[in-house]
Amino acid sequence: MQKPATTEQAIHELIANRWSGRAYDATKPLSKAQVVSLLEAARWAPSCFGDQPWRYVVCHKSENLPAWQAAYDCLVPGNQTWAVDAPLLLLICADSLFSHNEKPNKWAAYDTGAATENLCLQATALGLMAHQMGGFDADKARETFKVPARYQILAMVTVGYQLDEAALSGEVKERELAARSRKPLEALFFDGQWPAA
Repeated sequence: MQKPATTEQAIHELIANRWSGRAYDATKPLSKAQVVSLLEAARWAPSCFGDQPWRYVVCHKSENLPAWQAAYDCLVPGNQTWAVDAPLLLLICADSLFSHNEKPNKWAAYDTGAATENLCLQATALGLMAHQMGGFDADKARETFKVPARYQILAMVTVGYQLDEAALSGEVKERELAARSRKPLEALFFDGQWPAA
């Protein structure tokens, strides 16, 4: 199932086809090669000073079920209802200090977001679906995965194969088939200066 974005001007199909579905096919695991491909895409994102502040805790269900379960247990109940079928859970963190001088890196979260979007686009290119989440207990995740204090915990991401449309039903079907929308261009992008109130 594809839900390409309806755009005012044409954009690359990879970007148009990336969307954050929630219905994963629990019967289709990811290979180690697929996971490494996702991580390689993230690794090659741009970053301030080339510092690469992103750090991912990779919880691959078929390779390390206890780690996957620990990540799943950090999710809020609403996300657990659908993330249970995702074969990959990622905890996304950013180093708050530059590695070359140990000074604060105020662009770390920005750069890590870029890396994670690379990963999400690579998932789309591989015929997979990725969903970024803020609905999780960051303190529990820090304790569970022993994340040092200098690293900001930003998000969790699920990755896997989308459930076939024929297998969808009820509220899940309604949610997955709902139209995608975005604010109009002029509400987000300003020509030359911020608009007057």
